[in-house]
Amino acid sequence: MSGAEWSLTAVQDVLETAVPDREMLVHGNVRRTFGEVAARTRSLAAFLGSRGVGIRRERAELERWESGQDAVALVLYNCAEYLESMLGTYRARAVPFNVNQHYRPAEIGSLFDDTDVRAVVYHRALGPLVAAACSGREVVLVDVDDRSGIDPLPGSTTFEEAVRTPVSAGLPTTSPDDLYMVCTGGTTGRPKAVLWRQADIYMSAMGGIEGATAESIAAAATAYDGGPWYAVPPMMHAAAQWTAFGGLHAGAPALLHDDSGPFDPREILELAERERITLMSIVGDAYAGPLVEELRRRPYDLASLERLGTGGAATGEQHKEALLELVPHLLIVDGYGASETGGMAYGAHTAAHRSEGFSPVAGAAVVAADRSRFLDPGDDEVGWTARRGRVPLGYLGDRDRTVTTFPMIGEERVAIPGDRGQLLADGSIRMLGRDSMVVNSGGEKIFVEEVEAVLRQHADVADALVVGRPSERFGQEVVAVVAPRPGATLDLRALREFVAEDIARFKAPRAIAVCEVVRRHANGKADYAWAKEMAIDAVDATGAG
Repeated sequence: MSGAEWSLTAVQDVLETAVPDREMLVHGNVRRTFGEVAARTRSLAAFLGSRGVGIRRERAELERWESGQDAVALVLYNCAEYLESMLGTYRARAVPFNVNQHYRPAEIGSLFDDTDVRAVVYHRALGPLVAAACSGREVVLVDVDDRSGIDPLPGSTTFEEAVRTPVSAGLPTTSPDDLYMVCTGGTTGRPKAVLWRQADIYMSAMGGIEGATAESIAAAATAYDGGPWYAVPPMMHAAAQWTAFGGLHAGAPALLHDDSGPFDPREILELAERERITLMSIVGDAYAGPLVEELRRRPYDLASLERLGTGGAATGEQHKEALLELVPHLLIVDGYGASETGGMAYGAHTAAHRSEGFSPVAGAAVVAADRSRFLDPGDDEVGWTARRGRVPLGYLGDRDRTVTTFPMIGEERVAIPGDRGQLLADGSIRMLGRDSMVVNSGGEKIFVEEVEAVLRQHADVADALVVGRPSERFGQEVVAVVAPRPGATLDLRALREFVAEDIARFKAPRAIAVCEVVRRHANGKADYAWAKEMAIDAVDATGAG
């Protein structure tokens, strides 16, 4: 980690000087330049500072799981103000964090308690949710007018008023040690706040290059001549933030769309066509499937689109094949990572080439099952995928989970997010899936994501999840919950045989539940709790009964 380190606002200061008049944020009718955003975020920082929101203790005084910076909740749909809120909060040396607006008031209230929230930036339509979640807690409130007709909360300051605050006194000098915090719920469990140093998240997930200088950052941004980077998922999703910041750090505008309503593939593609985007990121089949259907319905001019990034959930081979058929010049990049690791490995697909497995980035590794050592290429052992080098500090307020997920191996702190994997002889990583999503059947460990990937390759399957349910014979048995393609009728036994042709028969689902739509969360990730409920009444697919 030699050379200068960067806070996120220090990078923005370089970009403001290098490309002040270039568009930085595009959302609906809002188009703001790097220079305009810099001025607005400095004023927002001045506003927060005037309300006592900032830093309490420096990083050197704290344990890994502690924060010395005031927490600012972002309860917002996609908008330019989302990124402005993040940057303005960083400039005040406070720390913003994402809030899933689909949570219930009690869930958000618990998150506010865990983070000791000091301020909330919210869309007015979400004001009643914020009021219920705060429940007597005194916080600084900043409202974004969404033209919903809902009044702001009592005592709230409009965002536009806040970004007109005079910067009369000097703003605090930010530090590479200042925090980036992202709350992640994954597919199960209570949300956890992951704490990163800004210098580390910049390198691990936001396009930073080791040894970067102000001159090299400015030169790269000045030379950029592509279109916007389009983060399709909600900005409450870490991967969407990483797409947006990765593009900004390259000098590309960040394009956002209104995600307050249902996912609309026509709107997504029309915006991509109109803005001549260069890169787009999506989340797995939940996004890829509808986009493929819309592209088949009518053509779109996507000549400018060079790269499609997909991650956060599996994207089936049939959808990737269809996308490459419909947009032949496209490069599809499968990303593997987590809020606890940043991007760890990638697989590239073009019309002429399909990569097998994932190629690890620098720092990606596999550690032994007992977490005592790093595995060497070609070791047969199924271990844990891990990242070394620039990794998070820990989980806010949780010493035990910090030590478990970010342990020391020798003198080195590593991130082990909980996924199983093997390090193959060629140095690539075979991903086996989340350890918590393993079915133990007859003494065999079956990783559900491996089975799901095969099911989604079937021509008549639109989407699929796999879970375990109790079995007198095997302890647990593999159950698939599948949604057929429109007009298709599934033969359950034939579907089981289809899986058994590709992977070991003991991994093939012994029972299958057919539903109209496979349920997923708003961020595109699987709703396994719902799938387990559906699995209770799944029908035998073995032909044995």
